[in-house]
Amino acid sequence: MLILLNKPHDMLCQFTDGAGRRTLADILPVTGVYPAGRLDRDSEGLVVLTDDGRLQARIADPRHTLEKVYLAQVEGVVCEAALARLRAGVMLNDGPALPARARAVAEPEWLWPRDPPIRRRKSVPDGWVEIGLREGRNRQVRRMCAGVGLPCLRLIRWRVGDWTLAGLAPGAWRQA
Repeated sequence: MLILLNKPHDMLCQFTDGAGRRTLADILPVTGVYPAGRLDRDSEGLVVLTDDGRLQARIADPRHTLEKVYLAQVEGVVCEAALARLRAGVMLNDGPALPARARAVAEPEWLWPRDPPIRRRKSVPDGWVEIGLREGRNRQVRRMCAGVGLPCLRLIRWRVGDWTLAGLAPGAWRQA
């Protein structure tokens, strides 16, 4: 079984939590499936779940080089110098990140409002970056963006391999 789910903001990417926080079990009435990779609580977007352990490993393991594409709303002006640094690979506190595919993009037309809304400052512009990664370290996109001077305000995973978020509202899911 393969499930594509649009994980909302402020939800853990797991099925149980002893602290009473929202989990996947709150929106997904399917048992026996597990996330193939995770999104942090603050991030939104595509989570692929499966009951196939080999497929789960193939999706989550960076050795298989399955690209994950993220849309990041960042604080600051997205300039070519910052994009070039993302493309070259950013040094993180746990070692160098592999080079990423990165480009400036417009705010997606299909974007849903976030609850709570993103904090916007009148004196500081923001922009959007599309980032493609073939590795998946903890909070990697956020750390890479911060490392090039573009703190991440909102992060949405759009694509995992050939699977996309197209047509899935926050909290919605479908079998693939």
